[in-house]
Amino acid sequence: MLLSNTCIYGLRASVLLASKDGEKFVTIRELSNELHISFHFLTKVLQLLTKSELLTSYKGPNGGVKLARPASEITFMDIVVSIDGKNIIKECALGLPGCGEIASCPLHDEWVAMKGNILKMMHSVSLEQLAQSKNPGQSNVLADLKSLTA
Repeated sequence: MLLSNTCIYGLRASVLLASKDGEKFVTIRELSNELHISFHFLTKVLQLLTKSELLTSYKGPNGGVKLARPASEITFMDIVVSIDGKNIIKECALGLPGCGEIASCPLHDEWVAMKGNILKMMHSVSLEQLAQSKNPGQSNVLADLKSLTA
């Protein structure tokens, strides 16, 4: 798997926040219930996104979290980097040390091209795009994310 479960949960929560009124704080309990993710685990995931200044949090009776910027300005890659770091998919597909430097594995050339396409997609897709309504021939990402169980 390219992304950690923590990152996947962060993406799911961020897309859900992007689909809601951006001016209102959403409780972590509400996000946890809608996404079927453990409240305590989701709290830790959202702390990472808040620390990276992708979310704003507010404590108190009307507290919760919301996106720190418009959903159109936050990319898939922003979420990934804030949780999994900048070195995602850098390794060899077969896990061989030194692949490409000394000798290439049998998958090297195809993997390099595939990694480039994945990174390009991550940089170009915004949370707003992921949260938008279903397009013809595509699944509704938000509905799919909500239906997944932890």
